[in-house]
Amino acid sequence: MTELHQAVALGDYDLVEEILKQGHCDPNCKDVDWNDRTPLHWAAVIGRSELVRLLVDHGARLCLRSDAGWTAAHFAAEAGRLAVLRTLHALHAPMDAADLFGDTPKRLAEIYGHKDCLRFLEIAEVESRNYRWTASMKGIHLDQRDEDWELKKEELERNLLCAQESYTPCAQKKHRKKRGKQ
Repeated sequence: MTELHQAVALGDYDLVEEILKQGHCDPNCKDVDWNDRTPLHWAAVIGRSELVRLLVDHGARLCLRSDAGWTAAHFAAEAGRLAVLRTLHALHAPMDAADLFGDTPKRLAEIYGHKDCLRFLEIAEVESRNYRWTASMKGIHLDQRDEDWELKKEELERNLLCAQESYTPCAQKKHRKKRGKQ
């Protein structure tokens, strides 16, 4: 965990600002010990909209994902942080991104019973899609893709496919016979 991650997790605005001004820490650094969370993810979890804005003003990318494919919006939705969701939406974060399991921030708000977040995300998802479509029609490039996560996702999918292929019906029968003998 970097010094920036720690300062954000503590919610210390002044320290975060100082660290960012000094340029010692990358605001997009993923902490592998904490499932590839970025400082922006931590700001979303703790519900600090002003830290979200500060990080974005210093180059934090809104599209970066954790190892399971969660964006800052996923973390805010899980924690019921409506103000953060509003801030992320205002900054044009992807509000409808699906994680590795197909869950969107809206689905997480539903699972965790955050009805105010759910109502907001029902509208924000549509607006997010419309914003992307309008931008593409106007030829405006949006930073909506986390390349590192996409590569990890592809590798995971390949490994899953290989595992399924090596566990054929013949292997299943053999496995059942072994279990039956025990």
